[in-house]
Amino acid sequence: MPFYELVCIARAHLAESNLKDLIKTSATQVLQRGGVVRGFDNWGEMKIPHRIKRHQAYFTEGQYWIMHFDANPLITQDLGKKLSVDSRVLRHTFIKLGDTLETSIARPDKSQ
Repeated sequence: MPFYELVCIARAHLAESNLKDLIKTSATQVLQRGGVVRGFDNWGEMKIPHRIKRHQAYFTEGQYWIMHFDANPLITQDLGKKLSVDSRVLRHTFIKLGDTLETSIARPDKSQ
């Protein structure tokens, strides 16, 4: 299974329970379809480089988080559809890091 990274920007000032629920829901979607979640990184709240209009409102700040996982490409499509309609999510993208975990691109911040 290919190794992916999900980069997601959620609404700023979300309650911690809402953010945890969003992350848990995303991980559950991957796990229920046979994928493997490898880890999470919470980058915290930061300014967005440009103003985003989403869900009939404008946003200049967001809560950034990342999830690493192995999954079938169809799982990423389904997860992307669910994140697109979730009102807590401002933007998301999937990055394919490699065909397997062993052949994935080494992350510069985690090497040696």
